Amino acid sequence: MATPQTRSSGADVDMDKAVIAPGHTSATITAKVSEVVYSPISNTPKWIFGIWAIGFVLVMLLQVSIAKLLFEGTGIWGLNVPVAWGFAIINLVWWIGIGHAGTLISAILLLLNQQWRTSINRFAEAMTLFAVACAVMFPLLHTGRPWLAAYWLLPYPNTMGMWPNFRSPLIWDVFAISTYGTVSLLFWFTGLVPDLATMRDRAKNKTQKVLFGMLSLGWRGSARHWHNYEKAYLLLAGLSTPLVLSVHSVISFDFSVSQLPGWHATIFPPYFVAGAVFAGFAMVLLLTIPVRSAFHLEDYITSRHLQNMANLMLVTGMIVSYGYAMEFFFAFYSGNPFEIFAIAENRPAGPYKYQWMSLILCNFLAIQPLWFKRVRTSTTWLWIISFIVSIGMWLERFVIVVISLHRDFLPSSWDMYSGSKWDWGLYLGTIGFFLCLMFLFVRFVPMIAMFEMKLLIPEGKVEEEHDG
Repeated sequence: MATPQTRSSGADVDMDKAVIAPGHTSATITAKVSEVVYSPISNTPKWIFGIWAIGFVLVMLLQVSIAKLLFEGTGIWGLNVPVAWGFAIINLVWWIGIGHAGTLISAILLLLNQQWRTSINRFAEAMTLFAVACAVMFPLLHTGRPWLAAYWLLPYPNTMGMWPNFRSPLIWDVFAISTYGTVSLLFWFTGLVPDLATMRDRAKNKTQKVLFGMLSLGWRGSARHWHNYEKAYLLLAGLSTPLVLSVHSVISFDFSVSQLPGWHATIFPPYFVAGAVFAGFAMVLLLTIPVRSAFHLEDYITSRHLQNMANLMLVTGMIVSYGYAMEFFFAFYSGNPFEIFAIAENRPAGPYKYQWMSLILCNFLAIQPLWFKRVRTSTTWLWIISFIVSIGMWLERFVIVVISLHRDFLPSSWDMYSGSKWDWGLYLGTIGFFLCLMFLFVRFVPMIAMFEMKLLIPEGKVEEEHDG
């Protein structure tokens, strides 16, 4: 399949501002995107199969870790008396944060009419769904008996005459995460319908034709179909937008409504939201850059996309760094000796000082090169920085949870915490589960919104104006 590529140095310069390379038509866009799905499996780059193999091995590790947990209980984790929250809450917050970029790219940028979102929105939306799927494992498994989790968490009358405590932010999490996952799934699938119909019409295999035909819900591209689609898509975008702020704000309430030094801070909701977008865009870049190279999508995911995501990562990273500084300010301004000890002494100079220093290195110092355009346009540097940020955001959650808990008000109860091999097995297993889901998505679903990309080319703009 011949696809127009960037052919001249002049076009290279234009790619810094272009959202799609010049020379494309509706036919070439459809052919290129559908080619990834319909091409023989042997055409997939071998290194992608290597990553999938690693993910599959980690999924097996996940199953073993879950089986061990269900048979023996949470005692196999590294929890102790002061650190009753460990990897489970750390990984929940980390995974939910990763999913935030998808909602931001899809919903908010759509409402703001930002055309550069079109190449990466579906990829980011899928990432959101898979990250939420990984996140919900941890609170369910942390209950010890996940088959009873819904019975105790959902607010319906039961024969025991017991109701959940609606004043607890842990119950708010149930509503926030379930709403977030449901709306994200509907938003993602609604956007897929026109492209699934295109895949149905191009399918040569009867099984593929039937499968895509069922998923496309009888789409024929009529004026009525497009009218209903646009209303539903904008409605779901409007519903998704407040979820970007609400979900991680509610999760931050798990910490900030307590009286524990290092947790009860009013800056936590915006600080958590900024951190979630920061981690989310880092993960989008971490996944998009290899996929862009493997399937030769440079014409569709251009330098402008990479630079805009790098800019947003830099902005949110600086907001997160401001949050770190404000924690020190609040501690000293409060005059509370417990707060001063927890923030200003135990974090930078306590037994976990190297984790805290690594956090500052990864989330503040590592992003400073993004001020330079040469770094923002280099896929190698962007990938490395994104990888470092992903590690740093996990360390941030470790610092918030563990360092605040392991030394509380009573020195006689102080203790050290480290995740057991089963903690690490469960965490690494969810990473493998995430990678396998992303591989299946990229291989069997159109990863770029074809119909939205067609609106960016000259013939698509003319048709849109004519329809209007």
